[in-house]
Amino acid sequence: MTARSFTLALAAGLIGGFAAAPSWAQDYPAHAVRIIVPFGAGGPADVAARLIGNVFQESFGQPFVIENRTGAGGVIGTVEAAKSPADGYTLLMMSNTQTANESLLTPDKRKYELMRDLAPIAPVNYSDLVIVVNPQVPVKTLAEFIALAKAQPGKLNYASSGQGTPYHMAGELFKAMAGIDIVHVPYRNSGEARSGVIGGQVQMMIDAVPAMAPNIAENQVRPLATTGKQRSAVLPNVPTTGEAGVAGYEATIWLGLMAPAGTPRPVIDKLNAAVNAMVKRPDIVKLWTEQGAVPMSMTPQEFEKFLRGDIEKWADVVKKFDKS
Repeated sequence: MTARSFTLALAAGLIGGFAAAPSWAQDYPAHAVRIIVPFGAGGPADVAARLIGNVFQESFGQPFVIENRTGAGGVIGTVEAAKSPADGYTLLMMSNTQTANESLLTPDKRKYELMRDLAPIAPVNYSDLVIVVNPQVPVKTLAEFIALAKAQPGKLNYASSGQGTPYHMAGELFKAMAGIDIVHVPYRNSGEARSGVIGGQVQMMIDAVPAMAPNIAENQVRPLATTGKQRSAVLPNVPTTGEAGVAGYEATIWLGLMAPAGTPRPVIDKLNAAVNAMVKRPDIVKLWTEQGAVPMSMTPQEFEKFLRGDIEKWADVVKKFDKS
């Protein structure tokens, strides 16, 4: 091959490569996509993932299959997603569990680094939490619960869906700010934790408003406070933790989508656009409003900045826990 023919062939290859990128993105997805949910069925992440799967299947004409890969506080499913091919056909539904785990768990226990091994796509929504107790616990207000806990240090316990989950972190933050000693009881998933407090195996739980509201309506648990700055539209008669006596306390659960690092940018952008279109749909906004969830909308770059900021926030909180 002459130098001239080599140069022409190289140029043709480069041009072909550039031309293929938009076409490849336009063709995506060409077959089924799986969304790994590293949490149990019935929790906020699972419910949101299934809604996304249905909407995306309508939009893209391909199945989006939900796979629950639970265990180790979200680590098992996150590792599986991180080690999957970076082709856009494996996505991860994640939450502030993953950003908290960056500080709670050492790299050898995580077996991944969030911002190295996964690429941000888009946030989905956030929800306030609600502090509830089993109806047999002899308290009617948050102040009464705090007083009971102070009178019996180490005797009361609270449930969560696992180490490092938003509910665990919210519980530890509540303990620190209220000055009480209650014991954390981690369950394998939110459903089991919820059953634990309803059945009386544990006294208290902090859970997402959309997930716990039906149990409150059935009088299976007693709500003491919600964790947002303002009262929940779903539970307007329940005071915030600030109103109930723990000034400055605030906790939420947010959800987002990520993909294995190296997933082509056109695919990331296409999925980001689809999420942002979905969270603005009037029917979905109405549904989430009724459930107590608030849509979130960002570019991949904005979501990356958000994730890095959340990692730093929880690192500071974990340091405070360690000191206490």
